[in-house]
Amino acid sequence: MIAIQPTWTPERVEQLKSYFEAGLSCRDIAFSIGVSRNAVIGKLSRLNLTRGTAGAERRPRKRSGEHPRKQTAKQQLLMLRSAYGDPQEEDAPVVSANSCSLLELSEQRCRWPISTPGADDFCFCGNTPLGGLPYCLGHYRLAYQFGPRQRTARG
Repeated sequence: MIAIQPTWTPERVEQLKSYFEAGLSCRDIAFSIGVSRNAVIGKLSRLNLTRGTAGAERRPRKRSGEHPRKQTAKQQLLMLRSAYGDPQEEDAPVVSANSCSLLELSEQRCRWPISTPGADDFCFCGNTPLGGLPYCLGHYRLAYQFGPRQRTARG
């Protein structure tokens, strides 16, 4: 018969308290102790440990995972604008001089669809995309707009 070990040993509870006081997130505490995030949240609740008021200053969340946090589309757009310049012609149409068919489409071509699928003039942009992204700068700008959308037609 195998003896079941308790999840919350006195050592783990002390680790939980010290990590919590240091400001680590529940995810980071769970990873460090070797339990689930929900177990950490439940134990903190049973110990009546809270972070304080909503306006209290917290230290930035530290992620201890193996993968860095993925960038949001808005962060990517800001990065691209700083790298390639922020075009002043936000409403300028994108010229797709290198249009291509589905069979000609590759990772080295912008994958923005032009026209309606099934139509005689349907094709893809075909311009050179930005490093590792599916669209050229103009179509990336159209694909990731933040705030109220003003542009409705594809270009």
